[in-house]
This record gives sequence, C-alpha cells and structure tokens, in this order.
Amino acid sequence: MTTPRTPEDLLAGASVDEAVFALRPDYRALLVVVDGIAPAVSDDASEALLVAAEESARALLAERPVEELPHVEAWRAAYRAFGAKPQRTRNSLEALTRRAPAGLPRVNRLTDVYNAVSVLHQVPLGGEDLTRYAGPPRLVRATGAEPFDTAADGAGVVEHPEVGEVVWCDDAGVTGRRWNWRQARRTQLHDGTTTALFILDALDPMSGEALEAAAEDLVAHLAPEGSGVRTWRRTLRPGDNAGGGGVTC
Repeated sequence: MTTPRTPEDLLAGASVDEAVFALRPDYRALLVVVDGIAPAVSDDASEALLVAAEESARALLAERPVEELPHVEAWRAAYRAFGAKPQRTRNSLEALTRRAPAGLPRVNRLTDVYNAVSVLHQVPLGGEDLTRYAGPPRLVRATGAEPFDTAADGAGVVEHPEVGEVVWCDDAGVTGRRWNWRQARRTQLHDGTTTALFILDALDPMSGEALEAAAEDLVAHLAPEGSGVRTWRRTLRPGDNAGGGGVTC
C-alpha cells in the first residue's frame, strides 16, 4: 500500500477492524487532520488552557476517585476486555487526569493544547506527525508480529504487542499500543510538526455531540479563523469502515 498523498486519502483509507468493534460496539474514533500548523513554544493561550484543564481535573477528583470517573471507568473496562491490566497500563485519559491536579507538562503549544483538551473533555486524545505515516491508520487486534518503535532506558528499541492487543498501526508497524496507552517514537509529534493527525477515542457514556465538541475545541485552538490552517475529519463507527464515507473539510 502506498502512502496517502492527501489528508482526504489518508482519512478515506482509515479503518477499525470488526474484531475491535466486537469488543466494544459503542466505540467511535474521530480522526482530525490539521495542516499548516505554525510550530511554537508554549504561550499565554496554551498556558491558560492547561490551567483550566488542571482546575477541571481538581473539581472532578474532589467528587470521586479517578477510576470512578465515568469515561475513565469505561476505558478501564475496555482494557480488561482485551486482557490488559488497567491499573498497570493506564489509558491516556486516566494518566493525564491523575497528573493534572499537580500540574500538566508544558511541552510546546501543539502538545499543550491537545493534552488540555483531552482533560477538559474527558476523552483520550492522541496526536501524531502525519508526514511520518506510511499508509492510513488502522485499529486492529495485533498478531504479535507487528514492530513497535519505542525507547527503553534512553535507547531506541523495537518491541511487539501482545497477541490480541488493540493497536493503531500503519503499513510500517504499530503507531499506538493498547488502544491509547503509548505512542511510537516514529510518528510522535515534535517541535517542527506542521501537519498532525489527532485521534479522539470515545466509548459510552460519551455522546456523539460531546465527541464533536471536543474536536471543535481542539480545532478552534489550533486553527483559529483567519489563520490559514486547514482541517479535515472523519468518524469511524460500526458499519462505517474504509471507503471514504464521512470525510469533511
């Protein structure tokens, strides 16, 4: 399979395997491509967004433990469904929400924005450099042979997912392990990223409206009106796999 040449091509070829939907028929993936991003360090706007996310997390955790938050609880159940132990490998939403009261990381404007939106909207949200993709993103249950480019003790290593693990991948290997736990080094965002793919993962009780609102908030902060930044999006849900349906600009 050749690397898609346009955002439309990439989103049209994206898919979620039926074996994943069999685990969670309520699962939906909202894919958002943002092109024309101006690389920038953290600024006053991203700082304000992070502070708002931290305050939101403190309010949520004042009411109940993190593992009892509705969206975190749903993802813990999803992890158990494919054999992962959620107390050992936390989904990205839980990891960020746990960290937020003590302070979220300040990395760069792009990363700060998507981390803040994830916490504010209580949705797992991953960001990757689209120029480093080889083919469209696909969510599958792993065979165990797929390569995963990561780091251990400061050195680059290639690992492999467990058989049956839910992974995002492209033609070159795994781009994200355990649904939304850890991303590959190969496609990770960096200080010079100008074209990014964002994946918003939703399970009940997150509604379609709430999922769209999270995407709108993300786009509003990364592509303000008049900026010249372009965006595309597509939602993958049961019965709507590869074939290009639903790509919007």
